[in-house]
Amino acid sequence: MKKLMSFLVYSGLLLLGLSLNSCQEEFDDTPQGENQEAILATSNTAKLIQKVSSKDGSYDNIVDKASCFSLNFPYVVNVNGLDIKIDAKADLKLIERVLDELEDDNDILEIVFPVTITMADYSEITINNQQELREQASKCIEGGDDDDIECIDFSYPLTVYSFNINLQKTNSVTVQNDLQLRRFFKGLNDNSMISFDFPLALTLYDGTEINVANNAELADAIEMAKDACDEDDDDDYNDDDFSQEELEEYLVKCPWLIKEIKRDGQYQTDQYFEYVMNFKQDGSVVVKDRLGNSLAGTWTTRVGNHRVLLKLEFDVLTDFTLEWLVYDLEDGKIKLFSGEGNKIVMRNACDIIDNKPDTLREVLKECSWIIRKVKKDGEEIDRLLGYEFKFMAEGIVSLSNGTNTSEGTWAITSNAQGRLIMDITMGQEPGVNFSWPLSDLRDKRLKFEVGDFELILERNCNNDEDDDDVMEIRDILKVGSWMVAQYKDDGEDKTAAYANFGFSFAANALIRTTNSGVSGVSGLWRVIRNSEGELKCYLNFGLDASLRVLSERWSIKAISSTRIELENDSDEVLVFEKE
Repeated sequence: MKKLMSFLVYSGLLLLGLSLNSCQEEFDDTPQGENQEAILATSNTAKLIQKVSSKDGSYDNIVDKASCFSLNFPYVVNVNGLDIKIDAKADLKLIERVLDELEDDNDILEIVFPVTITMADYSEITINNQQELREQASKCIEGGDDDDIECIDFSYPLTVYSFNINLQKTNSVTVQNDLQLRRFFKGLNDNSMISFDFPLALTLYDGTEINVANNAELADAIEMAKDACDEDDDDDYNDDDFSQEELEEYLVKCPWLIKEIKRDGQYQTDQYFEYVMNFKQDGSVVVKDRLGNSLAGTWTTRVGNHRVLLKLEFDVLTDFTLEWLVYDLEDGKIKLFSGEGNKIVMRNACDIIDNKPDTLREVLKECSWIIRKVKKDGEEIDRLLGYEFKFMAEGIVSLSNGTNTSEGTWAITSNAQGRLIMDITMGQEPGVNFSWPLSDLRDKRLKFEVGDFELILERNCNNDEDDDDVMEIRDILKVGSWMVAQYKDDGEDKTAAYANFGFSFAANALIRTTNSGVSGVSGLWRVIRNSEGELKCYLNFGLDASLRVLSERWSIKAISSTRIELENDSDEVLVFEKE
């Protein structure tokens, strides 16, 4: 690339300046020889330098959907009803985790205003509402892009000089980072000229270090590098960076369960849900349907436009046959997209396909398991919320609410897909009678799911008696009688409906109620720490119409010796106070 402002162009100005200022010694400590060349601060080369040193605003696009600025820490966002405080870049992963919990992508993210944003030139602006944020975002390049160049960076410290139009040095500064370099440019005017103390070192996106000896080489290096990598400036938070080799290794490591599929704008999930896909190193791929039938195809990968693509080809599975953009290799999930109307979501099935049944058997026998959710034929069975399973030797299983216990048998087998199955037979409790296919195996949580059938169990070892917080809350609740001080459903205050009720939290998970002083229904209560480390209060009043709406997995928000505040995922609020 030819020099934008050659030294010869300025030689006449230099001679004129020297003749008028023969006694001045402005260049005693300036670079010597060819390195002495200077460029205008408004030149194309200078603009490239500023773009390299601009602040990158793309890392928080999951929040602000704009790459030309970023939000200053700390701030708070509400994601699907959950408040998340963002103190650092690492906290943005919490937002991604919450958004990824739902496969239907009907997510709601709201910023709690006011916030302060930092622009590419490091200036700051206070934003008071969503409209002001949209107005700032509209000034970014369309599609979420920005002007900054991220594929190459200066290696600091470096020394930069400024000159006036007569090539008389006006300043020299040693800068330690991008912020200081941008501030140096901000102090210049249109007639200012700059140069560096060459040679300069720069680092490319892949870690390679290069050296440049003058402004021309510097401009060439930036031009060659600016489009050499994916700067991730779009609005898609899920296109995590990974290499072609990493994708291939990830695909062949374990089987994959199909969780969602859309083709040509139409959802086909019901047809393919829980199909198992096995990628082989030889480029073949085998899909097993729910009956165990095998459907063979091929797979290849390539890199295009800084993205890794996966091409699937089947003779039978035409809904899978396409070249897909690959997103999100974290937390055992892969998302594939092709245009607006095509999507596949797969989950890693390392522990639940072709695994040894003994693994699941031992996990189940180690501790008790609390029912977090049970659904059969699409209907959730609320009356079993909080019941406790104990899986014992000799294939015996018990199910208890603390007062009544049912017994049955259990066994771990594999189905035609090679998927682990938990068979439960319990004549006294048909709600759990089923061959439950394992969907998620974690240290403290198990999920069994197929179609309209779902069972989620929370691990409960030693009844959480080694958890001081759990024990303290239980002890508080077991003292005295309690009344409903507040109950809000969808913002509507319904406290009055429970004005005559009293609640006593007894031993063995039993909760007793009174209505106007008369003994009422009995129910179940549990305080546990769940698999996410959250303190939960389970309430279950069975089929009783008057109290059924209070049967829930409540999050414990605050507690004292006379008051406990509860809230659920639907923003219902329940407050008990001691009578």
